[in-house]
Amino acid sequence: MKYLGLDLGTKTLGLAISDKLGIISMPYKVINYVDDDYNTLIPELKKIIDEEKIDELVLGFPKNMDNSIGDRAIKTLKKKKILEDNFNIIVHLQDERLSTMESEKFLISNNVSRKKRKDIIDKMAAQVILSAYLETKKG
Repeated sequence: MKYLGLDLGTKTLGLAISDKLGIISMPYKVINYVDDDYNTLIPELKKIIDEEKIDELVLGFPKNMDNSIGDRAIKTLKKKKILEDNFNIIVHLQDERLSTMESEKFLISNNVSRKKRKDIIDKMAAQVILSAYLETKKG
C-alpha cells in the first residue's frame, strides 16, 4: 500500500510519499499555488498519484491545541471531499498539530539555513504527518 501525505497550507502543498509497503515516509516535493485555490492543484496531484501509483492519501488535519475543530479544520474537510471526488481514492485525516514545529526543530538541529528551511519545511511537515499515520497503522 503506497501513501501520499499532504500538508495543506494557504499557498503551498507539501507532499511526502511512502515506500510500496507503507512503512517508511520520505519528503517528496512542495507545490505552490495562489490564493487558497485548491482546484488548481488537482491536475498536478493526479499526475503524481498516477505516476507514483498511490493507493491512499493522508491529509494533515489542523485541530486546535485543545483538540477542537476550527475554521482551518473545516476548510480541510472541504478539501478532503474535493480529493475524494476528483480521484476516487481513500483520504485519511491525520492530526497535524505541531508537525511544522517538529520539522523546523529537526532542520535547525541539522544546521539547515533559514532560506533552505523555507523551501523544504512543507514537505518535511508532510513527512511528519505521513509518518505519524503509518505509525498508527502499525498498532
